Amino acid sequence: MLKSVEAMTDQNGVLRILDSVELPRLRRVIITILDDEPDEEMMNLALLSEPALSVDWQRPEEDEAWSHLSQLPSL
Repeated sequence: MLKSVEAMTDQNGVLRILDSVELPRLRRVIITILDDEPDEEMMNLALLSEPALSVDWQRPEEDEAWSHLSQLPSL
């Protein structure tokens, strides 16, 4: 069975899997590196959006919706 999982590299280039994955021992994997570094325009758009989004992020409903993430191990 083939399964795809999302991962990212940290600032040191270490690969971090974003979801919990259980694999049998001695399993082969293929890693595909995507060429999608954010460009300057995309970074500026994210920075400009943050103040507007922060109003929404500070609602109790948001805390409840994302509370399950506090149970995940730290990267």
